[in-house]
Formats: sequence, structure tokens, C-alpha cells
Amino acid sequence: MQTVYDLFIKGGPVMWPLFGLSVATCGCAIERAVFWIRLLSQEHQVVHDVLTAAQVDLNQAAEIAQQSNKLPIGRFLLAPLQLRHPSPETFRLALESTGDQEFVYMRRGNKLLETVVAISPLLGLLGTVTGLILTFDSLKIGGGGSVADMTNAASGIGEALMSTATGMVVAIVALLFFRVFVSLQANQVDYFTQVGSKLELIYRQIWYEPYLAHPNPPWPAPQDLSISKDP
Repeated sequence: MQTVYDLFIKGGPVMWPLFGLSVATCGCAIERAVFWIRLLSQEHQVVHDVLTAAQVDLNQAAEIAQQSNKLPIGRFLLAPLQLRHPSPETFRLALESTGDQEFVYMRRGNKLLETVVAISPLLGLLGTVTGLILTFDSLKIGGGGSVADMTNAASGIGEALMSTATGMVVAIVALLFFRVFVSLQANQVDYFTQVGSKLELIYRQIWYEPYLAHPNPPWPAPQDLSISKDP
């Protein structure tokens, strides 16, 4: 019975770069999986705490976001809250610019997976072609090849096809991971947009607009981050 190592060796030299691509794919998938599990398990609580605190005390909301600055959602919410004298336009701009930066970080690893999906089948096909060339080159065409030669040729063809199968498996696995991560990234774009809109609305309705409408505001200007409002 052939071992996995024997099958690997019979696949030819192309199996080594395919092995490297499979290791890179697994490493990227594990790193991204840890990132997404950590983010998705904590971000809803962070958003709830920050938005709740922002209705009473912007300073407290900024502190809560600061405590979660290792998460993309924490850095996203902290960006406008740590500004001094922000207008609503500046508030929104801080959200948008920070969101763009976080989305770039979320897409880390996509290029690697795309490269694996594109290259792995081609490497597998290359291994098959070179294997077939060597197999047919060893045949004595027109020289009265024996039955043993034909049997060895058939076996060689089967082994040559192994690299193509390996390349397709690596590409399929990488594609599955890629599609899952892209779907999560798209959901986060929508979620960040929704959360950012809620935070901006709180800032406008509870702090900014009442201050402008009140002839003698009983609390400091909403442009100052140190404001707080008694419940």
C-alpha cells in the first residue's frame, strides 16, 4: 500500500511548490479565522456599550472605545470621539477614513488566496504535461515495446495526473476560504456603515443640534470632547 509520501514523490517536482502553496493557504486561513472569530464574538458588545455611553457622556464613550482599540470596531468608533472640536462633517469624515483603513486590514490575505486559486491548477497541469512527456519518451515507439513497457506507461500516466488533481484540490480549498472571508468582509462594511450612522445621529441629535437651538446652553459646547449630559 502506497503512503502519502510515496504518492507525493510520484507526483513529480511540481508537488513541492503545490505543497508550499497549501501550507501558505492553511496559514492564511488560520490567521484570518482567528481574526474573524475574535472580532465577531466581541464587536456587538463594544458597539452596544459605546452607543449607550455616547447618549450620556462622550468622554466615557471614548474611554470604552479606547479599551477595545485592538478590535477594528473599537478603532472605528474611537476615531471621531477622540477629536477635539469636531463639526458633524468632521465627525463623519473621521468615521469614513477610519472605516476605509479597517476594511483594508480586513482584506489582508485576499491577494494570497487569489494567487493560490490562479496558480495551483496551472502548476498541476504543468506537472502532468512534464510527466506525460517523460512517460512517452521512455516508450519505444515502433521498436516492439513489450507488455511490461505498456503497463509501466499506463502507470506513469496515472501518476502524472496526480499533480493536476493535487493542484485542483489546493485551488478549491483556497477558493472556499476566499469566498467565506469576502462574504464576512462585505457584511462588516454594511455593519460599520450602520453603526457609524447611529453614532453620528446620537452626536447630532443629543449634543450638536440642541446646543445650537438653545439660546443659553446649560452644558458646554458639543464640539468639546469633554462634554457630558446628566441623565
